[in-house]
Amino acid sequence: MPKLSLGKVFSAIIEEVAYTELDEKTLKRHADAFVLRLVEAGVALEVAEALVADLSGRISGKKLGRFADKRKALLDELRALIRDVFLSAGSVDLDGLVKRGVAGKGFFSILFLGPNGHGKTTTVAKLAYRFRKQGYRVAIAAADTFRAGSIEQVSQWASRAGAEVVSLGYNADPAAVAYEAVKKGEKGDFQVVLIDTAGRMHTKKNLMDEMKKIARVASPDFKVFVGDALVGNDAVEQAKTFFSEVGFDGSILTKFDADIRGGAALSVVYVTKKPLLYVGTGQGIEDLKEFNVEEYLGMLFE
Repeated sequence: MPKLSLGKVFSAIIEEVAYTELDEKTLKRHADAFVLRLVEAGVALEVAEALVADLSGRISGKKLGRFADKRKALLDELRALIRDVFLSAGSVDLDGLVKRGVAGKGFFSILFLGPNGHGKTTTVAKLAYRFRKQGYRVAIAAADTFRAGSIEQVSQWASRAGAEVVSLGYNADPAAVAYEAVKKGEKGDFQVVLIDTAGRMHTKKNLMDEMKKIARVASPDFKVFVGDALVGNDAVEQAKTFFSEVGFDGSILTKFDADIRGGAALSVVYVTKKPLLYVGTGQGIEDLKEFNVEEYLGMLFE
């Protein structure tokens, strides 16, 4: 298992402080350099500063036995710190939520939101395929109604996933498309309704207002932010804005298989305090896996 560059940064930090006196003054002297290294590994600046401060608090003045392996002790503290970031965000069993939703009211709806070009439609199709394999009747709401070819793209992916498409055509009100799909779920036509929306830049207020309207009209059972692991710091700013403007219950990061740095996952979870549900591991319909914090730690430290 190749070590992510973020893990190499962590190891380098430990090597630098393992053989010094672990006092606040020494750690403070190294802090700025440590923050810079973390940022270079794809960690958002505010997260890097917080992590260095948290780590300093954990190891400052740490008392170790005369023959203790200081390097191992510090790595254990760092591993525990990273694990705590993910554990504090909680966890979500989306399969379980869908199962209970279908058993209770007959259907479950999920709204997907995020920037353009980050693989949202592909991710929706992968989840549609996952739920179809579980035996559910699945629909994808084609609520990206202004981008050329968007409905055809959804239709192609839906066909591969074995899902149906709910569409009102191009230039239709995206909120109306989402509402129509949810109504079909309420009538029993579908058990899982996945609402694919247009990608939008987090800095465009009118587009964020439209996203809020879709969420208000569709009243989904669950909302998912889809981000790109490769954009690093930008993913964090995007996640923060979508979370504050619309809100969401968890995240999915695409292109996780191509992310050699590893900082985006840690950063998005740190700033939103919401769990990372799945990661994209390729372009195939099955290339979506549940995020596992222990596997992630293994990629960082082993």
